[in-house]
Amino acid sequence: MSDRIVVITGASSGIGAVVAEELARRGATVVLVARREEALRTVAQRCGPRAQVIVADVTHRDQVKRVVNETIKRVGRIDVWVNNAGQGITRPVSELTGEDIDQMMTVNVKSALYGMQEVLPHFKSRGGGQIVNVSSMLGRIPYVATRSAYNGAKHFLNAITANLREELSSTHPNIMVTLVSPGVVRTDFGLNALHGGPDSRQLPNSQSAEEVAAVMADVIERPRPDVYTRAGWHQRVVDYYQATGADP
Repeated sequence: MSDRIVVITGASSGIGAVVAEELARRGATVVLVARREEALRTVAQRCGPRAQVIVADVTHRDQVKRVVNETIKRVGRIDVWVNNAGQGITRPVSELTGEDIDQMMTVNVKSALYGMQEVLPHFKSRGGGQIVNVSSMLGRIPYVATRSAYNGAKHFLNAITANLREELSSTHPNIMVTLVSPGVVRTDFGLNALHGGPDSRQLPNSQSAEEVAAVMADVIERPRPDVYTRAGWHQRVVDYYQATGADP
């Protein structure tokens, strides 16, 4: 890990911040990206002197392009790009507005799409690299009705992650496209959801951000295409669809 340069979006708090700290502890150079400069610099202090801070809103393509170019200018290259920025929602389908859907798609899908597209030319020129897209168990099984448009956005993210992996498999097999699916994580995610929401730290069957970070660090050290952050969750997905009566 000591020679890896890892860009992490949504790095000012939650999973992104803890992943940055874990990767830095393992020796990586981390580039922290988010909108809140003060929060980013606090995380950077915990990551050590090699951590880089770039303030940007990754829902805007031109700012993502700037992050790519500025990172290469500062540290020479990018080895791993982690699309972690995201936001939840608390609203059932019957109450969704067009604006709700636009917000969920912009934050959870477009930000990741811009990251994938803007870093790809660099990875192709180097002949390798890794994109890590942070999804959710709700992108596998939409079992929380009030997360509605968030569920849909993460299903969309899963699809384009798989599509990009297939697109690159024959022409650029050394570019790994990885999907990570956490469940409920004890962060401010719930409180920061569009229209508010329950505190994720008070929900049952949650896991710590540190547990998720360890899984993500491992999948960067030993790249794989698709991982859950807790054992047994693949079977949970299978059981869910069997219970709905879905055909294999």
